[in-house]
This record gives sequence, structure tokens and C-alpha cells, in this order.
Amino acid sequence: MNAFDTLQRKELAARVRELADTRDVRAVVLYGGERLFAAGADVKALAAMSPDEVRGWNRALQRTFEEVARLPMPVVAAITGYALGGGFELALAADYRVAADDAVLGQPEVQLGILPGSGGTQRLTRLIGPARAKNLLMTGRRVSAAEALRLGLVDEVAPAPEVYEAALAYARQLAQGPPAALEAIKEAVDHADAGMTAGLALERSLFTGVFATADAAHGIRSFLEHGPGKARFE
Repeated sequence: MNAFDTLQRKELAARVRELADTRDVRAVVLYGGERLFAAGADVKALAAMSPDEVRGWNRALQRTFEEVARLPMPVVAAITGYALGGGFELALAADYRVAADDAVLGQPEVQLGILPGSGGTQRLTRLIGPARAKNLLMTGRRVSAAEALRLGLVDEVAPAPEVYEAALAYARQLAQGPPAALEAIKEAVDHADAGMTAGLALERSLFTGVFATADAAHGIRSFLEHGPGKARFE
């Protein structure tokens, strides 16, 4: 069920750090397989931990999901089957989410007497607002793909057999863009809640930095010589 135990978390963290350090990867697709995305934390393993052990385990999983969110390239989640608890929190760390038409999403932690601990309360609130986030978090109810699309939890719904290809197609489209500009856009948008003054200062700094790249020189030259949308960023 792709449940997050310590081994799963360590393997994901290692892969994410490898991706963060490569210049060869232009976009990333998170995919759990045809059956399901991820069913959340390994509750049986959690039940055997002491509070101190849970604190360390949770800190590590939270850090791993934050590393997913901070990848410099676009991240697309391809959600099949269930994305619950920690699985949904991992999907929330992506920049774009494609869900199967029969997918089920939710944060059911409250039904265990606990709350999400790997970014769910924070990313969910920023995504859909406090009232809707509280509804999902306080009831623990499961959400269909259709409702998830209405709420803004996912950005696209596709037939189940086509979810991975739909996510891959979008990732390929993004991968054709200028890497420095895409990274800068991601950073600017992810810090948009810092306030207008700080956000504009960050945007100005990022704009100036990207303007100095070879991609910008190529893109501007292509626009002037051939018109918009013709630049190819190698």
C-alpha cells in the first residue's frame, strides 16, 4: 500500500536528494503505481513507538516531504487509487496534481485521535483556505476525485489508466522550458505568502538573476527574430 515506514522514508529521501543535485532532470513525476498512490503512515509501526521516537520519526518525514516541495524543478503527482494521510501530504508537496477519476483523497488522522504531521495542516490551508481545510482535517472524511477538483485539491482528473501518461505529458511540457526561469517561478510562488513587499523584493531579485542567463538571452533573441513561443531551450 506504499505505507510510509522508516525504510520507505529513507529511500524516498535518498532519491529526492539525488534529484536535487542533478542537472539532467528537468521535471519529476511522483507515482505510486497503478493500484494506489500511498495509503499514509504505517500505523502499526507508529503504535509501537514512544512519544520521543514518534517525534523523531515525524521530524524526518516532514523534512523529506519539504525536500520534495523544494526540488528546483517542477514536480507533478500522478494520483491513483488512495492518497490518504501521509500519502496525501506527499501529493500536496507537488506543484501540480493529476488524479484518477476513481481516486480517493483525504487526511483521516483525526479518526485516530491525532492530526497530520507532515505538512497537511499547512499546505492544505494554503491551498484551499482555512475553512475548507478545517472541514477536511476535523472530519477526516474522504474526498472523491470530482470533489477534489472542485475544491482545488487536484488540478486535473483523468481516466485511471491514463493518469501516469497525463502527468508525464505535463512534465514533458514543463521540461521543455528554461530551467532557471522555472526554478525562479516556483520559488517566487512558494513564497508568495510572505507579504507583498517581501514578495516583490524576491521577485525583483529573481527576475534580475534570470535575466542574466543564457536561456533569457536566447529567448529574447528568438522572440525578436521569430516571434513569441518559438524558442527551444536545450
